[in-house]
Amino acid sequence: MLLKSEIQQIAKIQQESVEVKNTGLQREIFSELKVSSTHALIISGVRRCGKSTLLYQLLKRKYNDAFYFNFEHPSLYNFEKTDFQKLDEIIKESGKQILFFDEIQIIEDWERFIRLKLDENYTIIITGSNASLLSRELGTKLTGRHITKELFPFSFQEFCSFCDLQKTEQALLSYLQTGGFPEYVKTRDEDNLTQLFDDILVRDIAIRYGIRDLKTLKSLALFIISNTGKYVTGNKLKALFNVGSTSTIMEYMSHLEQSYLLFFVQKFSYSVRKQMINPRKVYTIDTGLVNVNSLSFSKDFGRKLENSVFLHLRRQYKDIYYYAEKGECDFIVVEKGEVTDVIQVCYQLTQDNLDRELNGLFEALHFFNRDEGSIITLNQSDRFEKDGKVAKVVPFYNFVTED
Repeated sequence: MLLKSEIQQIAKIQQESVEVKNTGLQREIFSELKVSSTHALIISGVRRCGKSTLLYQLLKRKYNDAFYFNFEHPSLYNFEKTDFQKLDEIIKESGKQILFFDEIQIIEDWERFIRLKLDENYTIIITGSNASLLSRELGTKLTGRHITKELFPFSFQEFCSFCDLQKTEQALLSYLQTGGFPEYVKTRDEDNLTQLFDDILVRDIAIRYGIRDLKTLKSLALFIISNTGKYVTGNKLKALFNVGSTSTIMEYMSHLEQSYLLFFVQKFSYSVRKQMINPRKVYTIDTGLVNVNSLSFSKDFGRKLENSVFLHLRRQYKDIYYYAEKGECDFIVVEKGEVTDVIQVCYQLTQDNLDRELNGLFEALHFFNRDEGSIITLNQSDRFEKDGKVAKVVPFYNFVTED
């Protein structure tokens, strides 16, 4: 429990601190962030991807008359749910109608306070790390009263802007190696990414879900990220790690996905059952994170490129599948129940792999009755036609710019 004067002084210090912060590179998602007095805006994403910095950008560039309060301030350690009443009085005395809350989820019954302020027509923006409550899960506390936007580490375009690079093949190779976590891009200190990996496993998963066997959890996570772009199944992972049941492995996989560390892509099928029982392809939130934490992945630029194409698509679309029948195709993008994109990824097309890559893409185009698809490469451009279907070969750095 805190004195009202203590809370008031902390709010003043925080407001002054925000005013002098360097907000850095404006993120691409910035223009998409719309706020209202009827729904809280929740900015979700993996830890250290820049959520707080994005909040500062909103404060300084769009809503400079907002009330800002970070609940993770050391002096707020004894803040209790009864202190919300004092904070409410301070907010009303400020006369401000736009509220920015960082890490509010660490306080018990925070959602009741947010609902109250929404009912009073306040505009609210919330960000939160995954340390005590996953940002993605914040929405479950505010059903029907929230809008969630996802923030990822730097995209290729953001990476080039941050590093002052032209969008070239060499820049892409650097991006595939470095990834997009802002602090690591800035310092290139590998300790940032090793510590981040451990923080996600320990703070976001083990502590939150009461997992005692941290050794198995970490071994599983390392194995999966080392096999980015490959197929995984619960049964095979259960046998490999000698875990008692497949359900335990599936729970671990779910936790890894909920923490935004990993993504598991299902095979496209009109049967939900077939989607569930088929192997899933795994992708990781950031290639730099994998490079630093997994030796086996470090030289495989083909899988890095595929992972980066996935992340580019995932920033825009939620429903992404792979196609596998006679041939295989890496990505099937679905919007509102309709297939809108068929995409193959190949680091470098050669005479040895050309037929395989084209056949998989053309088979998928026929299956989904699409006229045109893409093969994303490191630096090649080309065009192929077969039976009325077109395959465009596009360098990654052009693909992300045009898209």
